[in-house]
Amino acid sequence: MTIPMVYNQLISLDNSNVSLQIKREDLIHQFISGNKFRKLKYNIEAAQLQKARQLLTFGGAFSNHIAAVAFAGKTYHFETIGIIRGDEIENHEELNPTLQFAKDCGMQFEFVTRSDYRLKESEAFIESLNHKFGDFYLIPEGGTNDLAIKGCEEILTEDDSDFDYICCSIGTGGTFLGICNSLKPNQKLLGFPALKGDFIENQMKEKAKNDQWKIISEYHFGGYGKVTPDLIDFINQFKADYKVPLDPIYTGKMVYGVMDLIRNNYFKVGTKILLIHTGGLQGIQGMNNSLKHKKWTLIN
Repeated sequence: MTIPMVYNQLISLDNSNVSLQIKREDLIHQFISGNKFRKLKYNIEAAQLQKARQLLTFGGAFSNHIAAVAFAGKTYHFETIGIIRGDEIENHEELNPTLQFAKDCGMQFEFVTRSDYRLKESEAFIESLNHKFGDFYLIPEGGTNDLAIKGCEEILTEDDSDFDYICCSIGTGGTFLGICNSLKPNQKLLGFPALKGDFIENQMKEKAKNDQWKIISEYHFGGYGKVTPDLIDFINQFKADYKVPLDPIYTGKMVYGVMDLIRNNYFKVGTKILLIHTGGLQGIQGMNNSLKHKKWTLIN
């Protein structure tokens, strides 16, 4: 998997004493965008070396990772199996846009209860999947493993050395850890979790190889997959102002948080900030379906 050229886009801020740019990782690939391409790069190579026939992975019904693995499997000639959280989805007459896309790419689904899904890392559960599907190359939920972190270490380049702060969203933590490993001594990483709870910070303390980072946990908007009208309005206005689409689950929350910190003078005068756009735009269609039911403004 060859990474196309990625560029940093300037975000012009009125009456601000900081410099802000966004790394357009979302433009890496139409269907395997952003950090999903980074995480899959070395996992696909490993699966090819092992002459694996199947890729098996885990995710929720709107997972960017599920969609990316399905398309990668189609592209690189693997069969794909998605273990999907929530067995109630299996009985729906229509799949949501994410799962329909994955199915169209050839992914086979196994819907499991939420209690069974929590066992996804247990030896007994993996063995039961081996018994049912045969041998497969296992990619964890969200794609995060050592090979994924290795791929995410390549997000920052020498051209990014002058930035004081790097900012990214956090899901399973692989992107955050990869970026953390590649920081220059003068840089600090701010992570914005999409999930509620202190467990993310505890996990990063265990796994991070340095202390050049901080978790900013105030911008989850209620938790994973949760949004507010204020967040939706921000995403739409940001796209109108800068021609940059943001997803509502990850990058949208991170950018909102950074902008709020800038307004509240969190950063020193002259600070250079780089935002990492991790992609995930495929989830907008599914989110808009939900927003329609609530009669909220849709994401443009």
